[in-house]
Amino acid sequence: MRYAISVQYIGKNYAGSQIQFENGKQIKAPTIQGELEKALSTLILSGRKAQSNMPAKYNNRPIKAIFSGRTDKGVNALGQEVHFDADEMIVASKFLYSINEILPDDISVTNLRKVDESFHAQKSAKKRHYRFEFINRRCKNAFDRDLLRVKYPTDENRMQKSLNYLLGEHDFSSFKSTGTLNPSTICIIYEAKVSKVEDKVIIDIIGNRFLYNMVRTIVGTLLEIEGHNLAPEHMKEVLEAKNRTKAGRTVSPYGLTLMKVMY
Repeated sequence: MRYAISVQYIGKNYAGSQIQFENGKQIKAPTIQGELEKALSTLILSGRKAQSNMPAKYNNRPIKAIFSGRTDKGVNALGQEVHFDADEMIVASKFLYSINEILPDDISVTNLRKVDESFHAQKSAKKRHYRFEFINRRCKNAFDRDLLRVKYPTDENRMQKSLNYLLGEHDFSSFKSTGTLNPSTICIIYEAKVSKVEDKVIIDIIGNRFLYNMVRTIVGTLLEIEGHNLAPEHMKEVLEAKNRTKAGRTVSPYGLTLMKVMY
């Protein structure tokens, strides 16, 4: 049987969401996947051992968690989606309480549902919603925490005009960092919006898929346009160049959150 769960986490203390390998060997660094698989295996395997009618060959088989996509070190998630397979029926209310007691305080599971065997957390996803937040203020505040602070003024309307050039289907090579195994650079951006709440700037981007560090590089380019008072059309020029050196820097992962995955 296949189950899907919704997961929330704060990424600051983890080396990204996915277990990482180097030269065929797993890197010993804490990851969201590692913690989740450990908790799932602890919970489900203990339940199997308590059932005398469960075949012995299943008792020690670990649970594999498949994520909707990778998030980097420091990136948070409010609605990461994960699927896993189990041989037994799982009661949602009992499961949610038990697994959240096992998981670290900065990871939580908010929902569990039984899905069709054909469901795949990554391949079945249609849209992904990312949000980047930064502080637009000269002086620091003790409650800014790890959010990026931009000291020069930014214009909400100008930033929106810049983002509008990204809407639709494009080759986003200019916003792709090295490190991804997927050679495809074509993405569809359905929505890209800027809003301001006091001195916090919020950038919401919804797309069918995202390249490695794509959102953070888009934000870096947006800030370059604002910081140097470039025309919003500069974003279009960067996009059409299909050249990473034309875009702005890749900003800090802190402030980036995977809000929701849509199926």
